[in-house]
Amino acid sequence: MDRLQLSQRYEPFVVRALETLWGKSRERAGGTTNLLMAHLLDTAAVAEVLWDSFLARSVQAALDEVAGGPGQGRRLFAWLCGIHDCGKATPTHQRLWAEGAESVRRAGMTWVERAAVAGARQQKRWRHDWAGGLIARDVLAEAGWEDEQVDWVWPLVAGHHGAFPTLRDVQEPSHAKGQLRGRGEWRRVQQAALEVFTREAGLGSLDEVKPVAVPSRALQLQLSGLVVMADWIASDERFFVGMDDLRLVSLDASRERAAAAWTALGLHSGWGALTEPGPETFRERYGYAPRPLQAMAVEAARHMDGPGLQVIEAPMGEGKTEAAQAVAEVLAARFGADGVFVGMPTQATSDPMFTRTRRWVGAIDGRLASRVVLLHGKRAFNQEWKNLLGSDAPPGGEAFGGVDEFGLGDDPYGVGPQACCATERQAPAEWFLGPKRGLLAPFVVGTVDQLLYAATRTRHVMLRMAGLGGKVVILDEVHACDVYMSQFLREALRWLGQAGVPVVVLSATLAPAQRQALVEAYVTGAASREEMSVEVPAAAGYPSVTTAWVSGAGAPRVLVQSTDSWRKDLEVAVRIVPESVPVVRSSREDRERLQGEADARVGELLARELVDGGTALVIRNSVVRAQSLYEELRGRFAHHEVRLLHARFTVARRADLTEDSLRLLGPSTPRPQGGRLILVATQLAEQSFDVDADMLVTDLAPVDLLLQRVGRLHRHAGTWRPERLRVPRVFVTGLDPRESREPAFPYASEMIYGRHLLMRTAAVLPGAGAGWSIPGEVPGLVEKVYGADVSLLPEAWREAGEVACREQGDRDRARAENARTFLLTPQGEHERRTLVGLHYGGSTAGSDEGALQAAVRDGEESVEVVLVAQESEGAVFRTLAGRALSVNGDVAPDVLDEVLGSVVRLPPKFTEPALKLQPLPGWLGHPWLGRCRALVLDASHRAQLGDATVTYDEEFGFRQL
Repeated sequence: MDRLQLSQRYEPFVVRALETLWGKSRERAGGTTNLLMAHLLDTAAVAEVLWDSFLARSVQAALDEVAGGPGQGRRLFAWLCGIHDCGKATPTHQRLWAEGAESVRRAGMTWVERAAVAGARQQKRWRHDWAGGLIARDVLAEAGWEDEQVDWVWPLVAGHHGAFPTLRDVQEPSHAKGQLRGRGEWRRVQQAALEVFTREAGLGSLDEVKPVAVPSRALQLQLSGLVVMADWIASDERFFVGMDDLRLVSLDASRERAAAAWTALGLHSGWGALTEPGPETFRERYGYAPRPLQAMAVEAARHMDGPGLQVIEAPMGEGKTEAAQAVAEVLAARFGADGVFVGMPTQATSDPMFTRTRRWVGAIDGRLASRVVLLHGKRAFNQEWKNLLGSDAPPGGEAFGGVDEFGLGDDPYGVGPQACCATERQAPAEWFLGPKRGLLAPFVVGTVDQLLYAATRTRHVMLRMAGLGGKVVILDEVHACDVYMSQFLREALRWLGQAGVPVVVLSATLAPAQRQALVEAYVTGAASREEMSVEVPAAAGYPSVTTAWVSGAGAPRVLVQSTDSWRKDLEVAVRIVPESVPVVRSSREDRERLQGEADARVGELLARELVDGGTALVIRNSVVRAQSLYEELRGRFAHHEVRLLHARFTVARRADLTEDSLRLLGPSTPRPQGGRLILVATQLAEQSFDVDADMLVTDLAPVDLLLQRVGRLHRHAGTWRPERLRVPRVFVTGLDPRESREPAFPYASEMIYGRHLLMRTAAVLPGAGAGWSIPGEVPGLVEKVYGADVSLLPEAWREAGEVACREQGDRDRARAENARTFLLTPQGEHERRTLVGLHYGGSTAGSDEGALQAAVRDGEESVEVVLVAQESEGAVFRTLAGRALSVNGDVAPDVLDEVLGSVVRLPPKFTEPALKLQPLPGWLGHPWLGRCRALVLDASHRAQLGDATVTYDEEFGFRQL
């Protein structure tokens, strides 16, 4: 910067202050003090690169509108990012580093240390971010900005460390007035710092940068996340080594540093300007002409004159995923989206979708397939993900990189011990793999939780919304969201609607009330209303597509269409296999006896039906029921003919078992005539699990989930099936259809699903010799069960049914109320204009993965442990496979993956004793294992956990003896 020009404009002490005020200490800036002005300009320069090489066209257009027209948004965006640290021009920050504080004092800027220390202790959170909010608010007002513009800008500064304060919060405590922000000359220096930065950034004055419109609250939240992103990149000392001579500080110098950092980090955008696909594109992508549903969904998307929500409801195997991908291409091209987020109900369903999404993105542009990020806590055990990272993976494998599954702590600036990414890295940029950054990658596949987290009042929630902004969001199997999770889903849809993010929702079928709620949430957000009633007509047929958006005139538009399935209905025979259900407070002996009888009945059924060979899928509602049946079947069939799959295997073993099941029962696996295979599974096999079974045995579940399970039957044409299994049959277990009164259900089923829906589903089960026509009857069945018609239940059930309905209603209301504690926006505050106080309206969830999951899923708390073995006290610890660690549990690099693969989630009843477990001594301080609880098994792989004896083996998984 030209010192002469500064001297002509400002008093000497102001110039000396600008030459001295530090932004980052030598220890955090590569060995050289980084002046505050250098960091502000570095961040602005990074923002320019973000605009040119990262931001979606939709976000750019929205910012242009706020700034005053095409091309104006870039300048405003860079300026907003640059001013984030203006609060460092205060005693509260300058006193923190002794060497820098001494230099500032020598330049004539002083403070009363005792008062500053006392004030900082009194209000610990009053740091430079809050100081910056106060400074920006005062200086911009003095520069002539209107109140409505000042009101939305200052929270971006005050909240750039992850949480938005109230105006009261940012005021200095009365007893330290002026000692934290500074008085007199400090005020003139702060004003000068903003003015000098503004001119150096290419803007004539603070008045010149003044916006002409107030952005939506959703755009403000996205902007805030992008400010944090720019700050984190500009704080990476590898590329932004300190500059301590103001004469060398300039925007041009910062631009050179920013460009070099961007290249070295290998950061990248997504599609760019995507061309709207033509009629022939679908065949090019998937090798066949679009089916009626797929063509209808794409055509509906072309009718939208603004971003909106599309709900695709169709039976299993109809091609919903391909329809959603085609719709996403249309919406991205029409509304300027640059990437996609695909949200799945579970980690297990995310893995195969990762493969399909990479294939699709690669078909659009072959270079982009390597940029797809898999985002869930166990992705390190996905072989395709590991292969994608290749030799760039950190030592010992990626472990739980980026998701912070074990609370590994935060490295927000990306300066941890990791190699810089090469420009031609054939994998997602490593920067995107850091904590809280996954959604910022252009193409992301993960659990729906990642979207739900963006609807929670958590620190750095703005990064999640910034990641979703500018994408198309696809949510699969959305019916799997229960009452509690649905609160966060609707909150997220409101924000996405306001942000103009197109959303595609997929489901086999939705209850009418659920469909209505999703549409209303999105449209209400898009219209920036607190409440809005939208009429969503029922579809005339099935499959169906419901498309909703807000027109240019601000009115909601809803288009509901239906078509015929591309396949004929499948006539599925449904039979009940009754079982005696133990009464409440039965003895363990009685429960085990009745369970044994029920298992034996299923065993006899399978032996009879599979006498000529064939495949059977058995789905149990609990791990204990699955393990019990598997033990029974082991005694009836050859070992290789029976498989078990549930969630209480170690993560590595479960991944192998899942892959094995998909291979053996998948569409391309030849079936040997006369061969038999039985897969006993829990709800893992219920959705997004592409297997084909000749027959299905399933515990009773709510009708929509039951129909999902039926979708695993006779899924693929051309599969060999024995004569007696050529008619698809479902055998329903898990209920006692008692005469002259309501049925009884196993305790586990009632705890998971509630008596209300189980009773109503039992009421629609066909009578003897009857069945269902699938998918034709699906919408009607779902509507009956989820409706309010009491006549659905037989007369003898109705009194019990009314009680169950009231109990379910009470539970649902209580769960919805509990969810509101963590919702991003409390009820009644959606029409607020700014982000002020967003994080201070009630309880906030923690920002680590475990706390976030606890916020968006309200099941009983459970704990993950790492299983290790020890033959005797004092002996070396070993992995489950027998590889030696040490007497302290020290883990060699080549064994780390095996140890991390031994993580298992315990049943909730073991939470209390599991919380007392500690890491092994050799794990303390380890980056991956330092916070892991170890469950030490003896030589026979048993352990005492509380009052119970537990065991683990590769065949049954974890269980209580």
